[in-house]
Amino acid sequence: MKSKILLLEDDLGINNLITMQLQAEGYDVIQAFDGLEAINLFDQTFDLAILDVMVPIKDGFEVLEHIRKSSIIPIIFLTARNEDMDKMRALGLGADDYITKPFSIIEVIYRCKAHLRRYLNYSNPENNVSDIIKHGDICMQKSTFEATLNDESLNLSVKEFELLWFFIEHVGQVFTRQQLYEQVWDAEYFGDDNTIMVHISRIREKLGENPKHPKYIKTIKGLGYRMEKL
Repeated sequence: MKSKILLLEDDLGINNLITMQLQAEGYDVIQAFDGLEAINLFDQTFDLAILDVMVPIKDGFEVLEHIRKSSIIPIIFLTARNEDMDKMRALGLGADDYITKPFSIIEVIYRCKAHLRRYLNYSNPENNVSDIIKHGDICMQKSTFEATLNDESLNLSVKEFELLWFFIEHVGQVFTRQQLYEQVWDAEYFGDDNTIMVHISRIREKLGENPKHPKYIKTIKGLGYRMEKL
């Protein structure tokens, strides 16, 4: 069965180019040219969304917030907005990746494949020998992307879930930002510290951690991060 992708891009040429390339890779692409259209088209059959920020009627951030109300599918921003604040806002709202224009179509396809591969693998319990993992008061289940703390849902995005799972799988080990990015995002690292920083910050916030004295994920100055042994 083909993976289904929602593509929001108001530039007709760019939209058609990305659509043709994704279709050539075997994906089912549904095109949207403004934010309201994307919201109306979205349903639970989609496996991934690609969003531009500056689109008519409703912007990409509003579409992201709408999707996150009911879905944890990977969401990639593809936009000319290259300010750090825009990127941090997107990641803070639950986006999984952020690509700026001008872009390489090969990179876009690669990122889509990587996100879909990990998302669909996690979602299929047949691919997971260990479907449930626990650490302290945290309990996670791969097949449903459910994560709880003291039996209360953490409402993690896909990348937050994958990052926290990775930490729990490697309790006590220190990982650099580069190692975390390459392991969890399955992509080459180009010194982009904001992505890791924002995702860890959101996980800590959802765990109710004091950033200065975290119980679970500790910052190791000059090195990276470590999931603490309890």
